[in-house]
Amino acid sequence: MPEQTLGYRDESFRSGFVAMIGRPNAGKSTLVNAIVGHKIAITSDTAQTTRHRFNAVLTRPEFQLVMVDTPGLHKPHDALGEELNESAIKGLEGIDAAAFLLDCSKPFGRGDAWVVRQVQASKAKKILVLTKTDLVDDETVEAQRQAAFEAGKWDSVVALSALTGENVEGFIQAVAELMPEGPMWFPADMDTDQSIEVIVAEFIREKILRSFFDEVPHAVGVAVEEMEYVKKSDLERIYATIYVEHDSQKGIIIGKKGSALKRIGTEARNDLEQFLGSKVFLDLRVKVRKNWRRDLNQIRRFGYGEGI
Repeated sequence: MPEQTLGYRDESFRSGFVAMIGRPNAGKSTLVNAIVGHKIAITSDTAQTTRHRFNAVLTRPEFQLVMVDTPGLHKPHDALGEELNESAIKGLEGIDAAAFLLDCSKPFGRGDAWVVRQVQASKAKKILVLTKTDLVDDETVEAQRQAAFEAGKWDSVVALSALTGENVEGFIQAVAELMPEGPMWFPADMDTDQSIEVIVAEFIREKILRSFFDEVPHAVGVAVEEMEYVKKSDLERIYATIYVEHDSQKGIIIGKKGSALKRIGTEARNDLEQFLGSKVFLDLRVKVRKNWRRDLNQIRRFGYGEGI
């Protein structure tokens, strides 16, 4: 949380921090994007898609909501997984509300119950968010709600579909009602505290997550080496490196005659041009860094978990 505020509105202005907590693929990043109104967080069906804890900001005349997007809580298998879990749990510190996102398309299980216990231990207000309602019927949504209430107590309940936009506004209003009166923590025109370099690296990694399966996505880390804006031609030059753990993975990422890497670059460039509002030249290289997911120092150099 920032140490200094940026100024008060009138006495009725509300502001605060709400942590988005849940298991992998519960829809946290999709909901954040829907609330902000454009893409700032990457999404995919792969676990560990979110590796950074960051703030997303929504400012309206009556309130400012700071949403803390966190990695999905899961059973870790390496140092990276442990670091991501630690990052998510730390997201529960110093907040005003904790939003537990429960995927309605999957049965309530022991993993969900474990996450609920982490949320219930927080002193913050607690919001149950039943997600992906577009995929199930009302009876299933109600069954998930009952399971969550058997596992913990909630100050507010919202059912929504971030993908279709159904009741996203309801979530915003529910969170705003739980926020205390307070200052504006971030400038009104700011929607995330992520650096440009981190967002660019994540957009590139998203294309890899969506293009490959099995072990390759988990073994990938992306670092932006250099960014240079050429004003005369309205062109952003971006040089980035994709890191993998084994030579075989490098071959898969590059593909036959560079075809896979070219596809990744094209898809990422399209997103980046929309995000940056300029033309983009994207130079991608692939390097091997053996077993980096077991090296805490390397994990933090990538900026994952608590690395930033």
